[in-house]
Amino acid sequence: MRLRGFLIRIAAPCRCCHNPGATHPFVLTACGIGGCMINPGKMIFALQQNISKAVVGKEEAIEYALIALLCKGHVLIEDVPGVGKTTLASALARSLDCSFRRIQFTPDLMPSDVTGFTLVNFKTGEMEYKEGAVMSQIVLADEINRTSPKTQSALLEVMEEHQVTVDGITHPLPQPFIVLATQNPGEFVGTYPLPEAQVDRFFLRISIGYPTVEQEMDVLERYSGSVAPMTTVEPICSAQDILSMQEQVSTVYCSPEVRNYVASLAAATRNDPAFSLGASTRAAIALIRGAQACAMLDDRDFVLPEDVQHMFLPVMAHRMILSPEAKMKGLPAEQYLLTILQNTSVPVKL
Repeated sequence: MRLRGFLIRIAAPCRCCHNPGATHPFVLTACGIGGCMINPGKMIFALQQNISKAVVGKEEAIEYALIALLCKGHVLIEDVPGVGKTTLASALARSLDCSFRRIQFTPDLMPSDVTGFTLVNFKTGEMEYKEGAVMSQIVLADEINRTSPKTQSALLEVMEEHQVTVDGITHPLPQPFIVLATQNPGEFVGTYPLPEAQVDRFFLRISIGYPTVEQEMDVLERYSGSVAPMTTVEPICSAQDILSMQEQVSTVYCSPEVRNYVASLAAATRNDPAFSLGASTRAAIALIRGAQACAMLDDRDFVLPEDVQHMFLPVMAHRMILSPEAKMKGLPAEQYLLTILQNTSVPVKL
């Protein structure tokens, strides 16, 4: 696990908050006029511990999901059925004191079910907007590739602009906002693969994988008891805490050398014959933002090349489209990306 920290509780109220009676479960790095500066490392560590009550032995997947949350990004959780994709998304949602809705994507789901619709109020004679399921801070899009492309495209504006436009009227989404989408990679019957434009809007992709024998024994012990592990996951972080940490991410310094390193990696994916579609500029921006979050969680105010390397595969792999020749070799995109990472010179002077 990359993150280290301790959960320390204090009983004294914070004097700088708008709510004088509020208490904070985490040590504050500083208190200033207008709000509290919460230690992000301790907060994320506490969230990891809380989510681990329901998700066993998947610290790296949990860490990536939390980094995406700090970077205002969306997460695509892709793996075989039954390894905990929905459990991870639900445990993250329960750990945050935010509104949460789950959308079960099916072939008959309509775009208006997602974004909402307008109808006539017969009492007033005026048009009223009825919110769709996406009007929530945390949205679980379960089995997103089982719905039609028309419904999938309803999420494009939502994920990029954090707003919904219905009948020419724009409705902003509550903040913070994150989409956690799940899909099974090996199914073809009754599924609609996500288009490249929508895949590119996911900040990163997480693959959970099968547990080890020891981890599976722990899972069986927890889930065979009378108390469901998910019921023990409680909210420990407010929406304001998340917004505060998101603002701190943007303050982490990224040197010109590191930015050149990221640009070189992105260019290498576009020039590699193994890929028919390389990294977009949006992907390069996401890579820098993820590196900034890694640096902040390691209690640094500047980005190192190691932060970029740590986020390179989860941010880039799902955006790559292999060329026909590369597909014939049967190697995953991650293998070619590792080669690019090894062959790209790392900046020394920061």
